[in-house]
This record gives sequence, structure tokens and C-alpha cells, in this order.
Amino acid sequence: MRWLILSCTIALGGCVTTTESGQPSQPAPTKTAAPKKPSKPTAAEVARFKQVVARVEPVAERVCRAQKKNINCDFKIVIDSRADAPPNAYQTLDKSGRPILGFTQSIIAEMRNSDELAFVLGHEASHHISGHIPQGQQNAMAGAILLGGLAALAGAGSGVIDAAVDVGATVGGRSYSKNFELEADSIGAVIAHEAGYDPVRGVEYFNRAPDPGNQFLGSHPPNAQRIETVRRVAASL
Repeated sequence: MRWLILSCTIALGGCVTTTESGQPSQPAPTKTAAPKKPSKPTAAEVARFKQVVARVEPVAERVCRAQKKNINCDFKIVIDSRADAPPNAYQTLDKSGRPILGFTQSIIAEMRNSDELAFVLGHEASHHISGHIPQGQQNAMAGAILLGGLAALAGAGSGVIDAAVDVGATVGGRSYSKNFELEADSIGAVIAHEAGYDPVRGVEYFNRAPDPGNQFLGSHPPNAQRIETVRRVAASL
């Protein structure tokens, strides 16, 4: 069961989010403001999203098929029905292996233009094209086996072994996650460009998103590095 849980935790790739990462604990104030409710997109914003999907999806599928890998390139792009979900876009797979690209309603409402939507959509498609979910699962499993095995060889009890497995999975799963994000940014910029959008204007979204910084074992690279990566790729197109 523990191996099944470890596998499932890597099966959903949340890549573009404006949810704040954990911060050091602070003394609780006397009064706290109510958390801001996620914004809901207007009918015009939903229509804009669908227009971008209509242009970007065929390009993403063409790029996917050009990789000559034995993967399903029939993307299904959905709007997350949870009205209270925080701003996020993600890539996952359904039971048949079909790639799903999900956008929460709140991130659609936050996007300022079609270029931002196109870049994020290309980015998420690129995670599937590059095989990041299976690679992440393999890295997590390798880390779990390594640390769990070392703990078992040292004669540790089941509780310590389980903890070692969890730590190993985290370290293994995140060992290349920043590189995955930058690779998806690069390919996503190409997809957005080929669909007729401006990836440099699109990546400006990260000027507003919370910056994760260059944290050890962080899942995402600093925003400035992502912006620079897209600018460099766009300059070569």
C-alpha cells in the first residue's frame, strides 16, 4: 500500500500556481482577515480560454506526435469544476493514459490575456510530451527504495523504515522537478509561438505569481529563471 500511495502522489503535476508556499510560523495576530475567495471567470474570460484551446491544442498534439514516442497525444483540456479551487493549472492522466490538462476557474480569471493562457497551456502539454510524470514516479520510487533499504539494513524498526521511505520518495521525486519545469517552459514557449501567440508576453504571468525562490528540493525554479528561459527560447525562434 505504501508503494501505491507513493506512485499516486506523483501522478498529478501541478505546475503553475499562485498559491503561496509554506512560510515560517509567526505569532498569531489578534484578528485575521478572511482568506480571499478564488475569483470566478466571466463568460468572456471562459470564451477567451476556449478560443486559445482551439488554436493551441492541435499544435500541442502535432508537437507531441513529432516526438515519435509511444504515448497518447490526444489531449483533453478541461476547466476544473471546483469553484473554490485556488489558481492552478496541471497535467495528469486518466485511467486509459489519456493526457488531461486542467485549469481551475480562478487561474482563468487571473490570466490577463490570451498569450498568458497559451503559454501555460503549452507548458502543461509539454510535461506530458516530455514524459515528466513517469520520470517523476521512477525518481520517487528509486529514492524510496534506496533510503528504505538503507534503514532496513541498519536494523531500523518499521516506523523508521516507513519514514525513510517517505523522505526518499520526496527527495527522489523532487531531484529533477526544477529541470522538468524549465524544460516544459522551453517547449511550451515553442508551442505558444507556433500557435500564433507571444510566449514572452505570456510568461509575464510569473511577474505576478508568488516567487518560490531557489529553495533546496523545491518543486519549482525561481520565477526570474523561468522568465529568462522563455525569453532565450523565444529569441531563437
